Amino acid sequence: MKTRLCIALAVAALLWFYMFSPWTGGAPGLWLVMSVSAIILTTLALAFTPDKKALLRIEKPWPQLVAGVVIAFVLWGIFWVGDKLSSLLFDFARPGVDAVYSMKEGQSPLLIASLLILLIGPAEELFWRGYVQRTFSSLLGSRKAGTLLAFALTAVIYALVHIWSFNFMLIMAALVAGAVWGFIYYLCPKALPALVVSHALWDALVFVILPI
Repeated sequence: MKTRLCIALAVAALLWFYMFSPWTGGAPGLWLVMSVSAIILTTLALAFTPDKKALLRIEKPWPQLVAGVVIAFVLWGIFWVGDKLSSLLFDFARPGVDAVYSMKEGQSPLLIASLLILLIGPAEELFWRGYVQRTFSSLLGSRKAGTLLAFALTAVIYALVHIWSFNFMLIMAALVAGAVWGFIYYLCPKALPALVVSHALWDALVFVILPI
């Protein structure tokens, strides 16, 4: 289990390096690389998870859907407030945010939103919470201290793989969003379907539908 987790995290780190580093920049195309990465992460999560039925189980689908939508909009609100505050406090904040939005230049908004909702967002949540945080919890023990440490480790690693962008705002965005999703998963692992909905919808909201 430890070996598989290390392999999965190493692959994720390499994928994020390829997507965001200034030396590669997601060549030949960022959105193509993101989509391929999403498929790879989903494959790893499914291949390395012993109980695939538990990972894919959806209990109370309608409440999960509603919860996911609510979480997405609350998180969007948190980021809206954070953007206003950071722009007042730091000169580098808005340029950092604008650099993130520049990644969608020249691309179809409908295509980007579709990829985020149908592929990229769900894949990241299945991998980071459904596999990584879940596996850390199994390795560290099911008691409160172990699951809390699993949450913290997953949130930090999720933020750190974005470090190759050298964009402080993107790294902090990953840390905040990862911490919100991870803490909800820590409180209620059965809420993973809601988190998948939340991650997918929030990605589309903040990046295409209601950019901040």
